[in-house]
Amino acid sequence: MTDSQPLLAHLIELRTRLVRALIGLGLMFLGLFHWSGDIYHLLAKPLMQVLPAGAHMIATDVTTPFFVPMKVTMMVAFVLALPNTLYQIWAFVAPGLYAHEKRLIVPLIISSVLLFITGMAFAYFLVFPVVFGFMSAVTPEGVSMMTDIDNYLSFVLGMFIAFGITFEVPVVVVLLVRFGIVDIAKLKEARPYVIVGAFIVAAVVTPPDVLSQVMLAVPLWLLFELGVVVAGWIGKSETTRANAKDAA
Repeated sequence: MTDSQPLLAHLIELRTRLVRALIGLGLMFLGLFHWSGDIYHLLAKPLMQVLPAGAHMIATDVTTPFFVPMKVTMMVAFVLALPNTLYQIWAFVAPGLYAHEKRLIVPLIISSVLLFITGMAFAYFLVFPVVFGFMSAVTPEGVSMMTDIDNYLSFVLGMFIAFGITFEVPVVVVLLVRFGIVDIAKLKEARPYVIVGAFIVAAVVTPPDVLSQVMLAVPLWLLFELGVVVAGWIGKSETTRANAKDAA
């Protein structure tokens, strides 16, 4: 019975944190519900701007005009509720962490969120206009470019996830170095392979035009370089701190 008490307490705490995270997400969604149509129009703007005059998107299912704006609103609510969600995760795991782990995890969580949102913004403001402009330009004469709004949402979400994850590269590099999986010298030696891999990844996850592939591959490479710099800086800071402690 004694052994089961800590486990039961952890499960209760986990349930409490999950409920609070879901409540935060639900409240954010309810707060945005009234503007779901406006939020969808904002998401559709990059495509609508490049469509020919009089062209529009279509809905091929009866319930699509209702559910697609709801999905978009839920996505926005999830992003806006991330601070609360991450706080609940932090409150659950923090008691089991050492002081040095807390010092590492807090900035990593904050930077991960900011980098993911930056990746989404990069896709929306820079990549989408280029991709949709290219698709509109290559549409054969006599063909109307009118995509289904559900297909459009799936494409946009896929691109958001691809660019959001891509922008997490510095965090991954820092973690690999921090936990001794690879060192800075090896990362620098692997630079040519990283560049080639960046273009391969870009070719897989982006539409088949060279410009959009370059717009993903180049940031991926630069973010890798940023991760190497940050990992080296953290390593030097920890070495300096350790030397100062030994000297004391």
